[in-house]
Order: sequence, then C-alpha cells, then structure tokens
Amino acid sequence: MPRIPAHFSPQQLARHAFVTAVFCCIVASAMALSTGRPWDRQLVYSLGTGMTSWAVIDFGRYALRHGSDTGWPSGWRGPVLVVAGILAGFLTGTAIGDAYCGCASWEWHSPDPQRLMASLMITLAAGVIAVLYFYGRGKATHLQARIALVQRDAAEARLKLLETQLEPHMLFNTLANLRVLVASDPARAQVMLDHLIAYLRATLSASRAATHTLQTEFDRLRDYLELMAVRMGPRLRFAFELPPELATLSVPPLLLQPLVENSIKHGLEPQVEGGAIHIAARRLGQSLELTVEDTGAGMSPATQSPKGSGFGLAQVRERLATVYGAASTLDVTPGAAGGTRVAITLPVQA
Repeated sequence: MPRIPAHFSPQQLARHAFVTAVFCCIVASAMALSTGRPWDRQLVYSLGTGMTSWAVIDFGRYALRHGSDTGWPSGWRGPVLVVAGILAGFLTGTAIGDAYCGCASWEWHSPDPQRLMASLMITLAAGVIAVLYFYGRGKATHLQARIALVQRDAAEARLKLLETQLEPHMLFNTLANLRVLVASDPARAQVMLDHLIAYLRATLSASRAATHTLQTEFDRLRDYLELMAVRMGPRLRFAFELPPELATLSVPPLLLQPLVENSIKHGLEPQVEGGAIHIAARRLGQSLELTVEDTGAGMSPATQSPKGSGFGLAQVRERLATVYGAASTLDVTPGAAGGTRVAITLPVQA
C-alpha cells in the first residue's frame, strides 16, 4: 500500500479544486464575452485546462516535497512542477475542448492562426496567478503553524519555570516547620522527617509530568496534609470530596498545593484551636471546579479583594493562564464557616 505523504490534507485539496473550478468559470465567462464564442465551449476548454493543471501541481507537490514543511517542493522542483502542470493542462484542456466542439486547434493554418498562441498565453497567465495564490495561502498557513508552535513551546517553558518555583517554595515551608519542631519535640520531628522523605520520593517523578490525574493530585495533597499533621496534631483536620467520575480528569501537577499551604499558614496556624480544610471537586457543565476552603482566621480587610495576592495565589494564576488562558478563573471569597474559600474553574480535560 502506498504511503500517504506527511501533512496530506484532503480538505485542502478539495478547497483548492473548488477555487480552481470557480476561477475557470470566471475565465470562461471573460473569454466568451470578449470573443463572442459560445460560453459552454469556453467553459469546457477552461475546466479541462484548469483542473488538469490543478491535479498535476497539487498532487505533484506532495510527491516532490521531500520533507519540506511549507507544502511546496524546495529548490528547482517547484518551478519545474508548475511549468509541467501548466503545459499538461494546456494540452489536455485543448484536447478535451476540441473533442467537445469538434474543433481542430492544432491546425496552425486555420482561418484563425493566432487562436492557439492566445490560448497558450491565457493558460500560462491564469496558471501562474493560481499558483501564486495557492502558494501564498500555503506559506501563510505554514507561518501561522510555526508561530503557534513557538508560542506553545514558550508556554510550556514558562509552565516548567513556574513549577520549578513552586516545588522549592513548598519544600522550604516544610523545612521551616521541621526546624521549629526539632527544637520543641525531636521525636515528632523525626517522624515528620520520615514522612517528608517518603513524600518527596513518591512525588519526585510525578512532579516532572505536564499533567496528572485529579486522583493523583488529591493523593499528593493528602500526603502533604498528613505531613503537616505531624507538627500540628489535632489542630489540623482535613477532608476530601472527589466524585469517582472526576478522578481520571487531567490537571497540572501541584495546582492546589499553594492554596492548601496558604490555608495552613494564613488561616489555621494563627488560631490556637487550628481548624479544618475541605478540598473538593465538582463538575459544572463543561467546566471543573476545584475548591480549597478552610475554617481559619478568614480574610482580613486588606485581602477582601476577590483577586487575592501573595506568591501562592499569583503562582496558581500564572499557571492557569499559561495552560488554559481565559478559559480558567480563580476566585477568593470568605468561607461559609468564617474562613477562606478559593475556587478554581477550568475546562474539563480527560
């Protein structure tokens, strides 16, 4: 079975064929008006010439491109293909037209000896115009694809940079908590250190992935909260709500980690009695809503803005903008129990 060339597009071929047929109809109309000859005969000549040239050039460029990603053969092959297509179209179109009307265009000593040369010049001009049009369209499409690829690579690089900022931030916070515990309770510090080692070992490879499942995100948050519970004891309570049908949806790694850290640092730790964190996921139509809500100190008058601030929120916002653009949102509002609620909405991705 012959191999289909790379980037072969039946839709593009069909579009080129349609445009060529319309162009042939326009040329036939112009010739009929200028010469007074029947329009149907001019149409047969024009379609036979134009469609043959289109077939030779459009199919030939796929066969001769040899790795070129512009859609056209590189070097001398391009001009040769165009000339061959135009000549093939002229010869075939003339033969089809002659057969249709019973004419003899190849009789140079007919009463109209200029007719054949005029037809050849018209075919050449029309072929060059059509090729330049299709080449320009193809070049523009190629450049747009290259721009999109560069933008995607830049977005991926920016996302990786944000992730490399986030992981040390989480680690430094944990080490700072461990340092406090070492001085007050060495035995619990040892347990916390063991949890930290296990947590880092389990998540090191996963954190290098572009996405992971929502179940994995919740599992890593559970590991982190178990780690924090070693230091805070009964002052930290947490619960998860993840419907089974949402567990396999894809999200960026460590997306909710900064929000949970904020809940502990700014919400629960300032309170003597601590508090609870509730992490949930639910589907809203074609969107996924992820929430982190705590019963901590709540939002101060300086942080009542729904946009929020600080490294954690800013980092999450940048990651959302990089991955989802305007299709995602992040809102910070007072919680129902007096704490803080952070809600993220993003498109559903299987």
